[in-house]
Amino acid sequence: MRHTDSTPPKVPATPKELASFIDHTLLKADATETMIEALCNEALVHHFYAVCVNGAHVKKAREFLGSNQGVKVAAVVGFPLGAMTTRAKVFEAEQAVMDGASEIDMVLRIDLVKTKSWGALRSDVAAVVEAVRGRAIVKVILETGLLSLDEIAAAARTCDEGGAHFVKTCTGFSTSGFPAGAATPQHIALMRDSVRAHVRIKASGGVRDFKTAQALIAAGASRLGTSSGVALVTEKQITTEGY
Repeated sequence: MRHTDSTPPKVPATPKELASFIDHTLLKADATETMIEALCNEALVHHFYAVCVNGAHVKKAREFLGSNQGVKVAAVVGFPLGAMTTRAKVFEAEQAVMDGASEIDMVLRIDLVKTKSWGALRSDVAAVVEAVRGRAIVKVILETGLLSLDEIAAAARTCDEGGAHFVKTCTGFSTSGFPAGAATPQHIALMRDSVRAHVRIKASGGVRDFKTAQALIAAGASRLGTSSGVALVTEKQITTEGY
């Protein structure tokens, strides 16, 4: 069952029921066309909600999925740091939509949260939302691992004011001095309480086992971003780190 604004998600009772929550994700810098094709094939086999890829792979992902519109293509924008100009994010989002994306996962400017520059943050989000209006939904990644609880709540509210369709936890990436973070039920519940009912929540970062997925959905998540989707729905042991 697809989850809409008017149908709050029911917590899956079995791993297989997780499939419709999952954005099957491959965002590694060394991802090849062959790997993207495999990702898309897995999404088709397991009926995942979407594949989530970098902008350079959007067109091929849409081609690999063919005429099957049941699996969406999500493209990341301003990824993974968010420290791009608004104009650059708008261009990237527009190009992704032209190439076949129907969902945009953009990273907010974390510095604007840290300096409480809420007007500038709202404008950054709103510009991307407006650029793809009627063609794609926009999920805004907060990077919760770098924020306090008060900052998470305020950032989520500001993204809602900017027109975001989703607020999302983490990029799942880590570089020197830049912790990846992981989705937690506490953060999901806080984000759910901080935005209006029509704004949805995506949990990403560290979603690698069924119990964690259940807890995140119970807390208010209606989408899960993970590179471990196949293992999650087939109950296979996850032995490597992933998004």
